Amino acid sequence: MNGLIMTAQLLLGLSILVILHELGHFLAARAFGIKVEKFYLFFDAWNVKLFSFKKGDCEYGIGWLPLGGYVKIAGMIDESMDTEQLAQPVQPWEFRSKPAWQRLIVMLGGVFVNVVVGILIFWMLTFKYGETYIPNSSVQNGINPGEVGQKIGLQKGDKVLAINGKKVIRFEEITSSKVLLSNTTLTVLRGNNTLYVKVPDNILNDISDDGIESFVSRAPLLSSTIDSVVANRPASKAGIQKGDVITAVNKMPVKYSVDVIAAVQKLKGKPMVFDVKRGGETIPLTVPADTSGVVGVFFNFDEIKQETTKYGFLEALPIGATQAWKTFSDNAKGIGKVFTGKIKANKAFSGPVDIARKVYGGEWVWARFWASTAFISVALAFMNLLPIPALDGGHVVFLLIEMVKGKPLGDKFMERAQMVGFVILLSLMVFVLGNDIFKNFIK
Repeated sequence: MNGLIMTAQLLLGLSILVILHELGHFLAARAFGIKVEKFYLFFDAWNVKLFSFKKGDCEYGIGWLPLGGYVKIAGMIDESMDTEQLAQPVQPWEFRSKPAWQRLIVMLGGVFVNVVVGILIFWMLTFKYGETYIPNSSVQNGINPGEVGQKIGLQKGDKVLAINGKKVIRFEEITSSKVLLSNTTLTVLRGNNTLYVKVPDNILNDISDDGIESFVSRAPLLSSTIDSVVANRPASKAGIQKGDVITAVNKMPVKYSVDVIAAVQKLKGKPMVFDVKRGGETIPLTVPADTSGVVGVFFNFDEIKQETTKYGFLEALPIGATQAWKTFSDNAKGIGKVFTGKIKANKAFSGPVDIARKVYGGEWVWARFWASTAFISVALAFMNLLPIPALDGGHVVFLLIEMVKGKPLGDKFMERAQMVGFVILLSLMVFVLGNDIFKNFIK
């Protein structure tokens, strides 16, 4: 069921974004009197389509190949490679007949819409829900580092005070891109000692497969204080009470809730002795065996303090715009690290399976769906701006060269460049899909 929910969210989110991206090109072309011959969600490869209709001089439809979508603009060298049309005399309603600046706006129309959509969604989410965060100053028990975090020197219970010397205000900053994508040094309080922990430039290579939790958990540690006990479960049968503090499991010292959970899982199916601090004394309590590894206690989540900052309608706009810009710049930094060799390509690029699993998730929560769609919208804007022929960014580069030279590049050159770009995109697609399959189904 989780797989179906992830797939449905991915298809809905990408379909919305593809339609809006292509609508940006469509509206810009129509605004300059350029004829648009086709507007398709997904590709009608080999002229196979699921649905289509014609209105005016444009055919609208849904193709069978769910790898994006397109608008076919008359008189433009694109992925259709319609050289027969280009051999005819130039018509006033064709793309190639228009000034370079108008063609540039048409090519940037899709990217512009993706950015606007991202800002709009982030804006509305901020207005509706505000910003909920954990004040770092309220964190009582410190961080819970995963395997990768421990490898670079972080320990359970550390408190991160600053990132590159700048005070941490929100706990969420510790797992943000400012730590993972920058040359970062963390100022850490361990007991009474202040330490400095270097976060390697290539840390994303280590955490890309297992997610951010392998670096540092998104939630601060909870102590081993019991908040409530489930009736008729092993803990209640043992006599454990609300307010008890578990100090040891089978004589193995525990300090945090995660320690208790790990110990119980390790000993599941066997009776256990919990040393429990109650009042001024420590009491040993025998917990009956349970094969599930769940003894029936809840820890004190009130130790994690959350605050929510609410914004008015106009106040939320710059917050949403900042989130969109952060997403755009994070993508740029990530690509930069790939080109400089600091991050491996197979760790940096995610395919549809990874996006469905890690971005959308297996539970349909509308707030998360729209936040994920906004993130992908801005990411698509960035990817489309890459200077690869066949992408919008490639066309933009050629148009800028034309504007500098004062004359268009030759049709033959554009045809060859389009073919090269198509091969690059096809190769990238095969790589990403293959990497997706390997990471999620084979490894």
